[in-house]
Amino acid sequence: MESGKKRRLKRILGDDNRTVIVPMDHGVTVGPVTGITDMQDIVNKLLLGGVDAVLVNRGIAKSVDTGNAGLIVHLCGSTQHCPDPNSKIQICSVEDAVRLGADAVSVHINIGAKQEDRMLATLGNVACKCDDYGMPLLAMMYPRGPSIKDQHALDVVAHAARVGAELGADIVKTNYTGDAESFKKVVSGCHVPVIIAGGPKVETARDVLQMTSDSLKAGGAGVSIGRNVFQHENPAKMVKALSALVHRRASVSEAVKILGE
Repeated sequence: MESGKKRRLKRILGDDNRTVIVPMDHGVTVGPVTGITDMQDIVNKLLLGGVDAVLVNRGIAKSVDTGNAGLIVHLCGSTQHCPDPNSKIQICSVEDAVRLGADAVSVHINIGAKQEDRMLATLGNVACKCDDYGMPLLAMMYPRGPSIKDQHALDVVAHAARVGAELGADIVKTNYTGDAESFKKVVSGCHVPVIIAGGPKVETARDVLQMTSDSLKAGGAGVSIGRNVFQHENPAKMVKALSALVHRRASVSEAVKILGE
């Protein structure tokens, strides 16, 4: 018999153990930025593109129809106006996510931040609660803080990813290290699926697609990309292009053709 966690994970990762997630928790951090002012409209576009899962905060999860996509409810937050934006605090519970019909929950941990100890405690506690409820846990593990000189350096990214796996995450999201060879070491040091963040809005969609392709070649399990999808001029096509790379193992050139660029 499959456990509830395995069943829910299949809704996120699928049979190929890969996923395209679009996180849209940005409203807490930076407010209603371009692309996420009308949440149902952008979710509809992502569904048209075949997104595997969307990631939102509790209030949005209450009101938005996510169709056949997996629903990931984010449990942590901070605003850009607080004294230490890197300090993420738990603002939603696993029980809340269960009531909302979530397929997974997520937490955000900044390794190297001043409040790292409190965030690690949150990760550990949430992981235990997730096991109680059969709820998959996505841990966003980022090297950020006063002691971190380069957020994309292999050593700190590999360490952050490993911490997520060590403390009970079922999927780890982290920064891409810039090349497939180094990212392969991140993946090999983490015994759960590793997906990459999209980072800041980039100049060209091809850059995002190339990064995605390279991460997959290194053993990555997919992407969790926000701004570079929901702020793209055609979010549905961007999701289709990413899905082609992730699930159909298309080339970057084939993915660019999907975008029509």
